[in-house]
Amino acid sequence: MGGIGKTALAVETAHRARAKGWFPGGTLFVDLRGYDADPATADQAVLALLDALGVHGTDLPPTTERQYDAYRALLADLRDRMLLILDNASDPAQYLPLLPGTDRHRVLITSRDRPDALPVRLIDLETLEPDDSVALVSRALHDTDEHDERPGLEPDALRELTDLCGHLPLALQIAAAMLRRRRHRSVASLVAEIKETGDPTTVLDKGSRGTDQYGRSLVLRPVLETSYRRLPPDQARLLRLLALAPGTETSTDAVAALADLGEETALSVLEDLAATHLVTPVRESEGAASVEVRWRLHDLVRAYGVGVVAGDVGLRKEGEAARERVLEFYCRWASAADDRLQWLPGRVEPERFGDRAEALAWLDEERAGLVAAVGWAREERYADTAVRLAGNLAVYLGWRRYFDDWIAVAGTAGEAAHQAGHSNREAMARNDLAIALRQTGRTGEAIDAHTRARDLCQHVGDRHSEAIVWDCLGNALREAGRAGEAIDAHRRAGDLFQATGDRHSEARVWNNLGGALMAAGRAEEAIDAHTRALDLFQTMGDRHREARTWNNLGSALLAAGRAEEAITAYGKSLEGRRDFEDWYGEGHTLDNLARAHLAAHSPAEARTFYLQAVDAYTRANAPTEAAQARTWAAELD
Repeated sequence: MGGIGKTALAVETAHRARAKGWFPGGTLFVDLRGYDADPATADQAVLALLDALGVHGTDLPPTTERQYDAYRALLADLRDRMLLILDNASDPAQYLPLLPGTDRHRVLITSRDRPDALPVRLIDLETLEPDDSVALVSRALHDTDEHDERPGLEPDALRELTDLCGHLPLALQIAAAMLRRRRHRSVASLVAEIKETGDPTTVLDKGSRGTDQYGRSLVLRPVLETSYRRLPPDQARLLRLLALAPGTETSTDAVAALADLGEETALSVLEDLAATHLVTPVRESEGAASVEVRWRLHDLVRAYGVGVVAGDVGLRKEGEAARERVLEFYCRWASAADDRLQWLPGRVEPERFGDRAEALAWLDEERAGLVAAVGWAREERYADTAVRLAGNLAVYLGWRRYFDDWIAVAGTAGEAAHQAGHSNREAMARNDLAIALRQTGRTGEAIDAHTRARDLCQHVGDRHSEAIVWDCLGNALREAGRAGEAIDAHRRAGDLFQATGDRHSEARVWNNLGGALMAAGRAEEAIDAHTRALDLFQTMGDRHREARTWNNLGSALLAAGRAEEAITAYGKSLEGRRDFEDWYGEGHTLDNLARAHLAAHSPAEARTFYLQAVDAYTRANAPTEAAQARTWAAELD
């Protein structure tokens, strides 16, 4: 892309090659100005090349055709190898007539466009690595003033500045120039200024413009502008809309929804944009038959595209329609994925996803975009759809233990529903928020959120939702050490579910009630409650919740002194957990199996299960639990 450092790399390479004696015939350099308002033509360039080769004045052939003949003849007669650098080409027509008629010499071309139709070797340049970006700015400051201590004093601010520059060399050079000019101000002050505007190009282009060592202006927006303005209408439209997409990378089908195009058409236009280096294809995953590709915009290109849309009323309307389409796309498929995750035998088969693995894979790939899209709920026009999307993500985010995302999604949805006056949706969002808070140890906040959700349900008379909240509140109360109140809450939930005829939810209540009874020291009653839950889950074919309940029953049996029965129950739970790839649950059950074997005076078996728990927790991204299980295993050595 523009500003990536193509010319700098080509020139530096030429200097090093010359120093090694690779091109004894010399080096010729032509700036074709391909992205200027008036690009150089091949006919103009050949005159400059002939002049550099000593052909000028009366020696210059009178016609263009003969000038090319003279140029190629000179190169053919030159025994020593030469390097020809054709810089900044925007069209093959600028350089194809300039290629030598012999393979003795070498040609290096720089361009923002990939000439895929030509049999040339292509070297794509990417942005710098973060450490290299920091080194570039640090060196630029130290070369000017060896006493400039800001890079060493503000390493975090400097790294954030390079992130805001998107690690693009041109942007980094401009930032360094600005810091040199404002040498009495901190790096953090420039970072704050960029973050306040939300568009790095706006701030950086206000800095000291100047030129680089090639005489080119140190400005960002014109570089992006020339690339954008050269695009055909279909590519320009897709680039603008892609700048509005949620997340940093977008799948082809999401892009198609965003642009209201067929998937094949969208893919074709995306590939055209990739050839101009305005969009980057990212290989997501490889299968036996195909490679999944996602599409990424450089941060500065995205900021530029957002600015283009914001500056035109018609483009803003186009952008709003696109965002509504992609929200509906995400909502439809997140709902289908959620249905698959919660599917039970006898229910209607969800569309698209044939099994849990497919649903989870799609949610994993789209997570960043899905979470970002819920953030649009802060804008009234998108609130309703974004709130629905948040509800469809709750089970998934809990399953994968992405609790920070869950808190953000549920919190945004709750506020949006409140602003819109949708009490039912606000209640469920608050309830989801409370569950996520409880999972992160914020039990007091969870109880408050559950209580607010319950009050909302009672206010609108939604008894079924009220039952759900009572049950969840019971779990939070149990974790807060308020077992008696938890038992009451679960019983309230059970009565409400019985009244509404929801046997599946009633089974969940019995399982949770068993946990509260255990916390109250009433193990035998807990065994009865978990057994009732098991019977209901088995009847409905809910094998995953059955596995959870076997685990809880095992804990109740162990507390009642029935270790061998507990080991059997944990074994059945482990089988179900593994079938569902419930790694965290597997780790928890393995922990419990280890304790049961210790109670049965089998320390060797206990150590084995603790070590297996370490592996399961590691797969579940639960390092704290893994470390604890490892410690317990070590104590049994």
